[in-house]
Amino acid sequence: MSRIGKRELKVPEKTTATIAHGVFSVKGPLGELTRTFKTDIEIKIDNGVVTLAPTRKSLDLQALWGTYSAHINNMMNGVNKLFEKKLIVEGIGFKSDVKGKELQLALGFSHQVKVPIPDGLKVTADKNIITVSGIDIEKVGQFVAAVRSLKKPEPYKGKGVRYDNEVVRRKQGKKSV
Repeated sequence: MSRIGKRELKVPEKTTATIAHGVFSVKGPLGELTRTFKTDIEIKIDNGVVTLAPTRKSLDLQALWGTYSAHINNMMNGVNKLFEKKLIVEGIGFKSDVKGKELQLALGFSHQVKVPIPDGLKVTADKNIITVSGIDIEKVGQFVAAVRSLKKPEPYKGKGVRYDNEVVRRKQGKKSV
């Protein structure tokens, strides 16, 4: 049994949630999110409370039950409060800048790396700290992971792109005899 799936999700104030033919929509002060869910998990909205229940017993549905509950909770939280993640660009000559709808990074390569910013995300770059915010937690996380994968932090000097709260384990390096 899914403990996460069993819990009732309360729809926050100033937020409306609707379900029609497997399409769940949430509209709030910051925007609107929609997502298509399988009809094997029954989603009900009664008096501002969202409940989920599987239609039959199956291991696949047990796993989806909690996943769908988490997705719906993230959608309702996102339209009320922006999700935000930060990246730190560390290294000599490593720079980050936002120009129009592109994030430009100097990461020690022979050329600048240009990453297009997806719609619905707000990206700012201040002194080697990149801040990404948006209402869709999956878009925010996917974009931040894609930027980090361009130059992961290396263990000897710690150069590269890392998350704000990430700890890079350092190695000692060569010893001279």
